[in-house]
Amino acid sequence: MPPPSPHQPPPEAPRASGSGWQTRRWSLYAPIYDRVAARILRSARRDAIATLDIQAGTRVLLLGGGTGLDLPFLPRDIELEVIDASPAMLRRCRERAETLGFDANVKPGDAMALDFPDGYFDVVIAHLIIAVVPQPQRAFDEALRVLASDGELSLLDKGLRGNRPAGRLRRLLNPLARLVATNLNVPLDNLLEGHAVQRLEDRDLGPGGALRHMHLRKI
Repeated sequence: MPPPSPHQPPPEAPRASGSGWQTRRWSLYAPIYDRVAARILRSARRDAIATLDIQAGTRVLLLGGGTGLDLPFLPRDIELEVIDASPAMLRRCRERAETLGFDANVKPGDAMALDFPDGYFDVVIAHLIIAVVPQPQRAFDEALRVLASDGELSLLDKGLRGNRPAGRLRRLLNPLARLVATNLNVPLDNLLEGHAVQRLEDRDLGPGGALRHMHLRKI
């Protein structure tokens, strides 16, 4: 297990570099997000987390945790850190964590500049965050940086496979999708280039296989 974290107490406000509309929109969505996303994505989140080896005391980072929709599928006896850039989302996440009995540290944070030391976590869960941040590669690099050797990363998101270009419909929809929420055309395989990772699983999940899940191990 990595040494105790030297990071300071959580700040009062997020320091996310994706400020402005990219952060404010999630505060607007927070009151209705669960009604829209909870049921539709429930099975995908559950199936993705089920691939991870999470035992008592496992140190877990929930990256871009939103309102905490991944929490019901995690054991309660873990060391859990949750970060998100939206204060409104974090408030709902804290409430859900308390209701479910987690002793979790839920705090503002920037997925592209994590306030944790190298190799601190045994597991990083990055569900529906990589394609949301302005710089997906930087967020992925940071997720791997704070992951311990032999640690596991669960990446669940939209995106492209291999080097295939985006189809016409994706290209047409993506400008609106990026304005509203997310980038549909992130080349997910390219994120792994230059990193020592083992791909333990790679499959489509969610409604109509709209999401892709990669279960990765850092080697």
